[in-house]
Amino acid sequence: MILHDLIKDRIIQNGPLSLADYMSDCLLHPEHGYYTTRDPLGADGDFTTAPEISQMFGELIGLCLAQAWIDQGSPASFSLAELGPGRGTLMADALRATRSVPGFHQAAQLHLIEASPPLKEAQRQALAPFAPQWHDTVETLPDLPLFLIANEFFDALPIAQFVRDEDGWRERKIGLQNDTLVFGLGPRSQFTTLQHRLEDTQQDDLVELCAAGVPILSNIAHRIAETGGAALIIDYGDWRSLGDTLQALCGHTPTDPLGAPGQADLTAHVDFEVLAATAKAAGCTHSRVTPQGVFLERLGITTRAQALAQALIGERLDSHISAHRRLTHPEEMGNLFKVLGLFPTHTPPPPGLES
Repeated sequence: MILHDLIKDRIIQNGPLSLADYMSDCLLHPEHGYYTTRDPLGADGDFTTAPEISQMFGELIGLCLAQAWIDQGSPASFSLAELGPGRGTLMADALRATRSVPGFHQAAQLHLIEASPPLKEAQRQALAPFAPQWHDTVETLPDLPLFLIANEFFDALPIAQFVRDEDGWRERKIGLQNDTLVFGLGPRSQFTTLQHRLEDTQQDDLVELCAAGVPILSNIAHRIAETGGAALIIDYGDWRSLGDTLQALCGHTPTDPLGAPGQADLTAHVDFEVLAATAKAAGCTHSRVTPQGVFLERLGITTRAQALAQALIGERLDSHISAHRRLTHPEEMGNLFKVLGLFPTHTPPPPGLES
C-alpha cells in the first residue's frame, strides 16, 4: 500500500486530487504504477484483450492494414506502429498473416509505443525478428506514411469526471475521510470545454473527459493527413460520454477503483465523438464508428474461423468456437467494442469500415 500512502500525503499537502492525476499515479508511477511493475495480461493477470483470445483478431487487423497500404499505392517505406502493444501478440499475428503480401514486410519499419518495462521485454521476445523500435510517445515516430493500430489503448488513459450542477459543472475529485480515499465534488464552475454538453445533459448527469487522448490522436491524424497511412482505433465505448464508466479489475474481477492504488487496472469507456472531432480538426478523414463484430465479419472472420476449425477437435474446437463468439457476438465484445478508422482525404477507408 505504498502508493496509497503517497497519494494520501499528496492530498493532505495539496487538497483533493483530480481523477486524472489519481489514474496517472495508479497506472504509471515510476516505482509503484500498475503498468510499470507487471505484465497484467492473460489468465495469471487481471484482464484479457482480443489478441489473447484468438489469433484471428491480429491476422485480420494485419490484412486490413496491408490492403490499406496497397490502396494507397504501396509506399516503399512506412511505419507500422502500435500503441500499447501488450505482449506483442496482435502485431506478431498481423505480421505472420501479411508475410505473403508482396513488398509489405520489406517496406515496413516496426515502431511500438509502450510505457511498461515488463511488457517491452515481452514484445522484444515476440517480435525480435522484425527489429522493433520503441517510443515513449507518438511524437518521435519518423516522418513516414503511418499505418497504426491502437487496440484497448485509449481506454487506459486518465480521465476527469464532471457532474452537472444546474447551469454549471463540478469536478469529481478524490479526498480523504478517516484515512480512506473517497470521491467528492469540487466547486461549481462553467468549464468551457463542457459548455456544449449543457444541451444534452440534466442535473446530476456525469460526463467524462480524456484530455490526454486529444494530443495523441491529433498527432496521429496530422501525420496520416500529411504523409498517408491509416489508423485503426479499437476500444470499448460509444459516440458520446454520459455516465460513470470508470472501472477497476484485479484478477479478472471488478474491484473498488480507490481500494488498492497501483494494484488494479483502471479504465474508462472511450468517447469516440471526441476522437473523430480531433481527427477532423487535424485534417484527417475518419470512418463511421463500427461495432467490432460487424468490422470483423466484414473482414471474413467467420470464413477464417471455419478454416481453422477443420484441424481442431474436442476441447480445442470448443475453445475456438467460444473465441469466435466472444470477439463478434453482440452480447459479448461484438457491440461493446467499436472501431474508428483514420485515413487521408481522397483515399478509401480501411477494409471493413465505411466513410
